Amino acid sequence: MRPIKANTMQFWPMLAVLLTTPAFAGDTVLSAVTSKKVDIAAVRELGTVSAVDGMTASGQPDAAALAVFADSGYAAVIDLRGPDEDRGFDEQAEVEDLGMDYIDLPVIGRDGISFENARKLREILDRYDAPVLVHCGSSNRVGALVALGASLEGADDEAAVAAGREAGLTRLEGVVRERLTAED
Repeated sequence: MRPIKANTMQFWPMLAVLLTTPAFAGDTVLSAVTSKKVDIAAVRELGTVSAVDGMTASGQPDAAALAVFADSGYAAVIDLRGPDEDRGFDEQAEVEDLGMDYIDLPVIGRDGISFENARKLREILDRYDAPVLVHCGSSNRVGALVALGASLEGADDEAAVAAGREAGLTRLEGVVRERLTAED
């Protein structure tokens, strides 16, 4: 059998397509390209980000990542972290210096994972025509509220949980399922 000689001019563009295809992509590239939740390191590295359905979820951004969000046309940052959680810098001042709105919506403990907070998040998101970043420490709380919000919009429990996972839901899935069951 003769080896096939690849034309390298054709190979590299094809490899680039494969690496950004979900079946072949690494977590960093995939999360930065196709998911509602983005990896902050990938945002910084790529220097651009785009929202899925007008919203992007993430863990705690740093000043460099916030600059990428601002440069990418984001209008606001919604912070779900509590007042006692260390952000490593004055996030509100940084967000406002970049020309975006800063909204504080603390989601603290299990009680913070509620349909009321999911409604508040949806009301805030509905105020903006441009993309919005929603974050907490890891995006777990963001995913929890997205799941409850999906339920409020008529999704069945499994579809709501899937929407939450896309936005970062992990350890709080049990709490979300309790809330969904209690609401039925």
